[in-house]
Amino acid sequence: MTLGEILRDLIADMDITQKLLADKLSIGASTLGNYFQDNREPDFATLKVLANFFDVSTDYLLDHRTNKLSNHREDEVLRVFNALTRDQQDFFIKQGRLMIKHYGNKKEKIPELKTADAKPKYKDKEKVNGAK
Repeated sequence: MTLGEILRDLIADMDITQKLLADKLSIGASTLGNYFQDNREPDFATLKVLANFFDVSTDYLLDHRTNKLSNHREDEVLRVFNALTRDQQDFFIKQGRLMIKHYGNKKEKIPELKTADAKPKYKDKEKVNGAK
């Protein structure tokens, strides 16, 4: 992942805008926008400021890892896990264990989660009305 993609994910998780982030960190909005668009890279000091603000490591922001077994998805799971309360972490672990128990060690695709506002997709309108 690029720095811009990672930054976009982080502000989405915090539900803030680039403008608000720029204001909070006293970074020019256009400068920050260039980071988000991967047009520019921050200097070391700014990278540290961003890491501190989002409570992640600079390695996380740079998608850098020293352990070849680790990948960005594992880092993301750990970041999300660490942001949870103790009770939420326990629930997270239980859900993970249930998934392992249900799917075993198979690397099969897990069905997509559906949101409450997801609408069923039908190829033909007659199915919606119950007609054959």
